[in-house]
Amino acid sequence: MEQTHTSQTGAATTSQGAQRRVLVVEDDPTIVDAIAARLRAEGFLVQTAGDGPSAVDTAEAWQPDLLILDIMLPGFDGLEVCRRVQASRAVPVMMLTARDDETDMLVGLGVGADDYMTKPFSMRELAARVHVLLRRMERAALAATTPRSGILRLGELEIDHAQRRVRVKSDDVHLTPTEFDLLVCLANTPRAVLSREQLLAEVWDWADASGTRTVDSHIKALRRKIGAERIRTVHGVGYALETPTP
Repeated sequence: MEQTHTSQTGAATTSQGAQRRVLVVEDDPTIVDAIAARLRAEGFLVQTAGDGPSAVDTAEAWQPDLLILDIMLPGFDGLEVCRRVQASRAVPVMMLTARDDETDMLVGLGVGADDYMTKPFSMRELAARVHVLLRRMERAALAATTPRSGILRLGELEIDHAQRRVRVKSDDVHLTPTEFDLLVCLANTPRAVLSREQLLAEVWDWADASGTRTVDSHIKALRRKIGAERIRTVHGVGYALETPTP
């Protein structure tokens, strides 16, 4: 499996020497130029698009390793871009939104986004999250080729580590790679309460408490898919995966 590393020249590359590609889709020239400059400084190859149709065309032709995608775009919005790109090829997506609107975040996660950031944001945090997101996708790919014995069953919830599949009442549930990792993290210690900071560190490799809203939104998206009653909120602390009483 290809692993991302930073070469002696500063490039973010795979073990085969190919530089990682990031497509930045944003219609504000100031923002897109700033993001592109920071990511190029981090060693990524970067292309940009300023509207929905050109974003889909560029993603198809260039095959990026990751998309940074603004929600509000000319032509059609970032949600539609995400749907169309994900329909033809699984690629990690980070959504950008100008509003601190939880509905936008949940809809974005629902169409296949893996993370999101609300404007204004720091370029340092954006770059860090890009690195983290790519590392997490690599771990998911490695897990898929390294089967673990057995399937974890918690009542009507079934987690297949080898195939990275989840079933509820024998029905398949589609989870994003981030949602799957979040569920596994909770399932590793069922009924134990994990703080938002613990989940952020375990799933996102991100230790900054400013990102705990990301955890909350992913939990809400996960509840919509596996059932709200399966994840318990402990106010002021965090979350626990509920399981049947033995």
